[in-house]
Amino acid sequence: MFADADLFAPPPSFLGAPHGLPEPGCRAAFLGVPFDCGVNPRRIGSRQGPLAVRLASWQVRRFNATAADFDPVARLGLVDAGDVRLTPGRVAESFPRIEAALARVMRDGAIPVTMGGDGAISLPIMRAVARRHPGLVALHIDSHTDAKPWREADGHDSGNQFTAAVREGLVDAARSWHVGVRGTIHAAGRVPFAESLGFRVVSMEALMARGFAQMAAEFAEVAAGRPVCLCWDMDVFDPAAAPGVVSPNWGGLSAREGIALMRALTGLDIVAVDINTVSPPHDPHEITASLAAQITHEALVLLCRKLGLDAPAEPEMT
Repeated sequence: MFADADLFAPPPSFLGAPHGLPEPGCRAAFLGVPFDCGVNPRRIGSRQGPLAVRLASWQVRRFNATAADFDPVARLGLVDAGDVRLTPGRVAESFPRIEAALARVMRDGAIPVTMGGDGAISLPIMRAVARRHPGLVALHIDSHTDAKPWREADGHDSGNQFTAAVREGLVDAARSWHVGVRGTIHAAGRVPFAESLGFRVVSMEALMARGFAQMAAEFAEVAAGRPVCLCWDMDVFDPAAAPGVVSPNWGGLSAREGIALMRALTGLDIVAVDINTVSPPHDPHEITASLAAQITHEALVLLCRKLGLDAPAEPEMT
């Protein structure tokens, strides 16, 4: 009476994209990275972020009538490659798996769009992306630099991934920026230390004073056509807009401002998108997951614009 397809529903995918690994001709792939270091004293839970964002994405429509009147999922041939199979908290075994999963996603040219997970995942992502795209530049949108001094005894965590990226030669620090930095931290001198590595640090105050378009234009000039890894930590938003993050900091972007900042990044050669730090146990009413899904949609639109796939769709008049 019923076909199998009528009886068994597939698990949720991001924006309803088909499940599967990218094949030749696929321009982008969504990949969940359900990893966190598990060392935060109070807010562990970003390992649950990929599923929460997938579920929230079903409330995001694919067309934006006033800003992007086309379907970025269809234009990119987006697939949802699932989650990296790993064990949260186990860096030594999880990071190589993340790197291998990224390499597989990129094998035939697809741009990875990853969802964490905490900020530590940016390091294995940059390792994989830098191997495919030499001369990589990082644009890190975050309330923290995540470039604290390296201590061998501590190893990798979600606060030193950009220090490790410089130590390993993964990114051109002189062309890489940390944008939106603000708020309270554990120790003095973090901004000067990040600058000593070569990074430019743009505080939230400077960003708001300069304006998004001006900041984006200056970064585009510095990046000068180099491949860009866009790392977006959801705590760049104010906790009023995104309460469900690992390290909330007051004084951040509103939802409208964050969307405007993402849209200002047109013209960059973005070769990877890394969005992270949604923590569902701390996310009342799925507010942060919903905003992360919308920000990811905006990133897909950016990729369409980069690839010249942004012509308005034919209107449906019936």
